[in-house]
Amino acid sequence: MIEFSAAEIAALTGGILVGDDPARSTITVTSAATDSRESEPGGLFVAKPGEESDGHLFVPAAFARGAVLALAEREVPREDGTLFPAVVVPDAVLAMGELAAETVRRLRDHGELTVIGITGSAGKTTTKDLLAGILAPLAPTVAPRGSYNGEVGVPLTVFDADWDTRYLVIEMGATKPGNIAYLASLVRPDVGVVLGVGTAHVGEFGGVENIARTKGELLEALAASGTAVINADDERVLPMRERTVARQAFFTSSADFNADGDVVLARNGTTTSEGNPSFTLVFPDGSEHDVVSPLLGLHHITNLLAAAAAAYGIGCAPDHIAASLRTLAAASRWRMERTDRADGVTVINDAYNANPESMRAALRTLAELGRSRNRSWAVLGEMLELGERSIEEHDLLGRVVVRLNISKLICVGPNTRALFNGAVLEGSWGSEAVHVDDADAAERILAAELEPGDIVLFKSSNGAGLRFLGDRIAQDTSTPEDAAGGVDSPGKAPQP
Repeated sequence: MIEFSAAEIAALTGGILVGDDPARSTITVTSAATDSRESEPGGLFVAKPGEESDGHLFVPAAFARGAVLALAEREVPREDGTLFPAVVVPDAVLAMGELAAETVRRLRDHGELTVIGITGSAGKTTTKDLLAGILAPLAPTVAPRGSYNGEVGVPLTVFDADWDTRYLVIEMGATKPGNIAYLASLVRPDVGVVLGVGTAHVGEFGGVENIARTKGELLEALAASGTAVINADDERVLPMRERTVARQAFFTSSADFNADGDVVLARNGTTTSEGNPSFTLVFPDGSEHDVVSPLLGLHHITNLLAAAAAAYGIGCAPDHIAASLRTLAAASRWRMERTDRADGVTVINDAYNANPESMRAALRTLAELGRSRNRSWAVLGEMLELGERSIEEHDLLGRVVVRLNISKLICVGPNTRALFNGAVLEGSWGSEAVHVDDADAAERILAAELEPGDIVLFKSSNGAGLRFLGDRIAQDTSTPEDAAGGVDSPGKAPQP
């Protein structure tokens, strides 16, 4: 993080400096954190109210770890009644954004900085990891940790930048219209990448059309000197080219696509016997490069293409891009994360996030890999934030599992009943599909029944927590127990 004095932070955010230290206005911070456990000496601790706790309660812990200033919404006293040094603001999260915007402005004034924004309903984290992997060997690059992509995560990513940063990769997520426009206003991206429009958070958005409108806010934020990188294979993304004044570049798997602007093409896309994407990468300069990626699943070709198109758009050499994509594996956890256990069981943990599109993509990969295995298992949790479409989408997903000939389905959690019912109605009888109340019940089944040569997929929304079960099964730390507890009778007729 570039340095800011307490007085500068107060001026930028319209906050009030408080604290017993008479020299508090001269305090300088060189890092920032919203988790007291991540506070560092000389750091700024952002005491934001949270869904489960209140950051103000952790100000003492942050200062014990070396923080010297808080960005807070109220005064926080020490045990002796004196106040911790703080800038008190009406909204700590908005104040973070103001500080992030000033950080980007100062970095641009200091030297050459290219900001790349990435959005889409799925694939954002993988794409930003790929792009960062391409750029990092060329110049100092900052990208989000994990899936930092919201009104808190974007400022935290910006705070990781320093005076030497050449490339700043920003992942942008949204839960309502206006979110992307706000994030773009903070970082003023030079390049905007839109991956796709799906049904993630459709319940909060009130319809997929609103999702498309929101994702397109990124392209609307680009200046004429910027570059819009557009997925030409997504029928909701391609029309966004009418919403930007920036130069346009496209990525596609269709050799028939033609447009004004650079086109990066994947030809002959397929997967290897181990499920790795394989294709010929064709750049606008006419060069062709065979790529086999360490990632898992055909759907990752979209992410690989997007990273390649963005990198090409900012001047990276095609040879370097292709060579990078051949070596870059998943850098963030719980994204098609594969573990081959010593006993011959393969675990795919993709349970960081889920929506109907990403569920289907993961299941297709499981089905492909399962053809050469003993049995394929899908351990599925709830897809959250689907609103009134939740029952329908879970029912449809259960049917997809059966149509893909996946051997075993475990539906985990009370809100996956429709998923189980859909599988039964589609023809999954006997013990092929079961519904369990929680992850512990699923773990008992897996501990008792997994056999060498089986392959098992864990997939759910983050809030369902199946990623932790996936970790335990991957490490084979479970203990076989009676698998009957908490399991529906497999032959039980579904309720309407």
